[in-house]
Amino acid sequence: MISKTYKTEPAIENPHKIHVCRLYDDASAQINHLTLQPGESLKPHKTPVDVTFYILEGTPTVHIGDESEIFDKDTLIESPADIVHYISNEGLQLARILVIKAPRPERASKVL
Repeated sequence: MISKTYKTEPAIENPHKIHVCRLYDDASAQINHLTLQPGESLKPHKTPVDVTFYILEGTPTVHIGDESEIFDKDTLIESPADIVHYISNEGLQLARILVIKAPRPERASKVL
């Protein structure tokens, strides 16, 4: 049995300069845990695979293409491949998000 938590896994360097822990990394999928402090944001970017966001804590704003919406915890959001997307935390509380990419992008083993 393998178990991991965002509290025990090391943070990985990423171009967004935010706290990211890689919880799962296999050819079939990649799962990252993001922590966004109030005022923090990912940089707008595209991924070559579908991405799913699951809000664990806080009320981050998810931006996909021309759409932006604030989501509460326990919400799952789907983002299709090759569309600009990012997440921002405009609230006053910490936001924690799981980011699931399936299958894992080839270059994503080193990048968020």
